[in-house]
Amino acid sequence: MTDYAHNYEDVSVYTLDAEREMELLEKQKECTFIWTNKEGEPVGVIMSYVHTDDGHIWLTGAEQRARFPAIRRDPRTCIVVTSAGTEMGTGKTVTYKGKSVIRDKADRAIKDWYYEALARKLYGDMGEARVKQFVEFLDSPARLVVEFIPTKKILFDGDKMAAATPPVAGVAATNPSGTIA
Repeated sequence: MTDYAHNYEDVSVYTLDAEREMELLEKQKECTFIWTNKEGEPVGVIMSYVHTDDGHIWLTGAEQRARFPAIRRDPRTCIVVTSAGTEMGTGKTVTYKGKSVIRDKADRAIKDWYYEALARKLYGDMGEARVKQFVEFLDSPARLVVEFIPTKKILFDGDKMAAATPPVAGVAATNPSGTIA
């Protein structure tokens, strides 16, 4: 006999396991990067990323983007990654709170490593010529690299929530959206 949930008041019990978190970071190519503007309002954009074994997440953008002066002013930032669009299905999410460090334009070793890693993540299945082209396009004078260092994470696994939900006759036991408001 399974103990089913009676409501969704506390979804913190449906955490994404560490292995699934790593799988999500590997399979997903985009995240939502969130910072605070000078008026104190939250702003976010979708960005491609690469994560590293130390738990850091790396991003890039042109220096004229509003996020870079905002990060310099207040490095406290947030990243959200979901499983939407991956073969993992929907309903798996991780939210990281942390700080962002803008890596100087002169840091050639970081740029070389990151551009190659991002190109392989996004276009590795399209062949070396596409990877090389992407690296060349990224390597522009005003491009910056951001190292995001997480300090806290919130994990959620919609599959676990669906498994804890009592079945309804004639309805599949899945959570199509996987998220709870």
